Amino acid sequence: MKLKNMIYAAAGLAMTLMATGCEGEKDLIIIEGNLPIKSTTLYMVGDATPTGWSIDSPTPMTPGEEDPLVFTWEGNLNAGELKLCLVPGSWDNSFIRPVENGTEIGKADITDAPFQMHPGDPDEKWRVTEAGTYSLTFDLRNWTMSTRYLAGASEPEIEPIKVENLYIVGDATPAGWNIDDPTLLDKQGDYLFIYEGPLNKGELKGCATTGNWDVDYVRPASNGVEIGKAGVADSGFVYTASPDNKWVVTEPGIYRLEFNLEKWTIKAEFKEEITVSKDPIETETLFMIGDATPGGWSMDDAAEYVRQEGSRYIFVWEGELVEGDFKACTERDGTFSCPFLRPLANGCEVSKAGVASPEFVYTTNPDDKWHVTEAGRYRITFDLENWSIAVESI
Repeated sequence: MKLKNMIYAAAGLAMTLMATGCEGEKDLIIIEGNLPIKSTTLYMVGDATPTGWSIDSPTPMTPGEEDPLVFTWEGNLNAGELKLCLVPGSWDNSFIRPVENGTEIGKADITDAPFQMHPGDPDEKWRVTEAGTYSLTFDLRNWTMSTRYLAGASEPEIEPIKVENLYIVGDATPAGWNIDDPTLLDKQGDYLFIYEGPLNKGELKGCATTGNWDVDYVRPASNGVEIGKAGVADSGFVYTASPDNKWVVTEPGIYRLEFNLEKWTIKAEFKEEITVSKDPIETETLFMIGDATPGGWSMDDAAEYVRQEGSRYIFVWEGELVEGDFKACTERDGTFSCPFLRPLANGCEVSKAGVASPEFVYTTNPDDKWHVTEAGRYRITFDLENWSIAVESI
């Protein structure tokens, strides 16, 4: 800055200070609390809401006529979670959240409870404990929310579901969570679909189309309805996008599932135990992935085993493991849909003392993994003839 300009600037500042002084001292005005959130839209998202976790089409609330910053909504809420956003389309935006994660919405009214708004973590959400009809009010001017329980959840209207195909998807099914190629059922009538085959321990739900998670699913009315040797715990189902309820297969085996899309019922019959063939696993290569391994969950960076000289079936790997999970596969399959070498039960521990169980299975599902409890340098040996694993700390 030139000297002349500096002089003018200093003079101007001095005159401003003098003028301020002439007017006398003024009190400093401090604005307490949050400024109003100015928005013409407000949406709910979560498995408690009618549109589930779809950020592209969340459930809209209605602005008030007297005060457009006070939004209301009335309708059915499922048991589940919810939070609110000003605009759809991105999880990176700020969300309206409870002050404490898991704050319950239920039969007890909530009146003018404070809320907060921020993006990212921590991901606080309200938890609806009782499915039912609710009235919700969110006051963006005063940063408060109120709820009122109006009635129990209305029963779904059962209309025959006419579709060309029905699939099951989930880690209990042969196709796992592959929505592009789920397990197809046999159509034996306009509304009757049958599956007969193996089911693993795990979860499943039904769908009429492939390639898209944002559709209605055939699912139990409450999450975790069990399917086991005694059949299915509840024969009814619903057809909805949310909440994301699933059946849970508690005992692996060969099952017959019957879905009646006219009456919205499911039958399950346990047929027999699954017999696992343990013929030698023929492969030229073996790889390991997981957050316990150097390459993480990247198939491209999967840790490669070395086949022991003089043996077709003994594969050895030595290196550093950190605390976490791992599983093994015979090829670098970028789809992750290939069968994996897995423990008999999820979370089988690997530590400096060795491995908790020497047996493994070779299967697509369920997605069981070994769990490393102690970081260190290890030698892991897979015997693909005898289906066994050995672990040494080195």
